[in-house]
Amino acid sequence: MSDPATYPVRLADEITRRLGQLADHLSQLAPPQAAQVIARVLDPDAGVLAGVTHLVATGSVFAKDQAEQGALPAEVWLALGRASNELYDISLDLDEHQDTLQRVAAQPAAATAKLPVPAPLVVRRRR
Repeated sequence: MSDPATYPVRLADEITRRLGQLADHLSQLAPPQAAQVIARVLDPDAGVLAGVTHLVATGSVFAKDQAEQGALPAEVWLALGRASNELYDISLDLDEHQDTLQRVAAQPAAATAKLPVPAPLVVRRRR
């Protein structure tokens, strides 16, 4: 009988590999298609970032239980909790740009052929 823990480990490895493939494809896509992929990845309800955030939050709950039993140092739980909170905050910051990404993704190819207007890349962040 195979170890039931190996499936989740293999699944994590496969997801990691597929994310690498997605990044490779993203770098080759035309702007509308790239924007569409990014919008899906960042979708706050069903995107990759939401999934990773949920996974880290679940890991934090696991680490808390293990830390309370003395199997893990409390620092592991605290670090996972912080990471979960930071990912959530990042997703909130990115969510405000979802409409823009979807608008770019919906542009016909002829509209994207026009030269874009350069924008300053120094922007003040609000937190």
